Amino acid sequence: MELQFLKLNVEKQVATVLLNRPDKGNSLSPDMLREIGDLFLHLKTREDVTVIILTGGEKIFSAGFDLDYVKEMKLDANKEFVENFWRAYRSVRFCAQPVIAAIGGAAMAGGFDLTQMCDIRYASERAKFGQREVMLSIIPALDPLCRIIGFGPALEWGLTARDIDVNEAFRVGFVTRIFPEGTVVKETTEIALKMAEFDRTTLIETKRYSIDLMHNSMDASMKSHEWLFANFVGSDENRFRINSLLETIRNRKK
Repeated sequence: MELQFLKLNVEKQVATVLLNRPDKGNSLSPDMLREIGDLFLHLKTREDVTVIILTGGEKIFSAGFDLDYVKEMKLDANKEFVENFWRAYRSVRFCAQPVIAAIGGAAMAGGFDLTQMCDIRYASERAKFGQREVMLSIIPALDPLCRIIGFGPALEWGLTARDIDVNEAFRVGFVTRIFPEGTVVKETTEIALKMAEFDRTTLIETKRYSIDLMHNSMDASMKSHEWLFANFVGSDENRFRINSLLETIRNRKK
């Protein structure tokens, strides 16, 4: 696949997708959004990819939509652009494999929304966030944000358009780990490589189950987990991994 605004590296079942418009703050142009949609739909089908990292590098994640493009757009001519960015977002959110955002710096507006679509968010100490859409007379994306941090904080972020530092993002659960400046991509890669050693199908089904939790009743979710548990416990892969763990424990005791 030919990419102009993204870089892709696949190694040991981990795909790293780098937003690659550094001269524009990794702003989300229509072409970049199109590449994100195409690439994640492609990665979804690849058996050699178990975990995906999405990052803008150690200095910035994304400044958001390309305002130089958006400022020229008319309301009656926005259909393709709107479809394009939601296709990109949905391709990340509903990608089969777990997607980890490695956030090295600012993730603003559309860039912040893109981090919402990831399953896990790790951030650098210098990272900051902002849902600035209301400043530009655009309705902010509050879902899945409200499912991640709760309705009250999500609405406050969306209505005030204020900057959110990484410590606040961690405190409300938007970010789950903070790493020293300049190390988030390296640390995220190490975690992803460890995850990639797990059974691929188990990771994919765990993600699918987590998405179902968002709209199922508690009873339906418990029944769903019962079905999944019954289809995995006692499997060849399950028994192999139990035996491997027990062997490791025995070796530690020697």
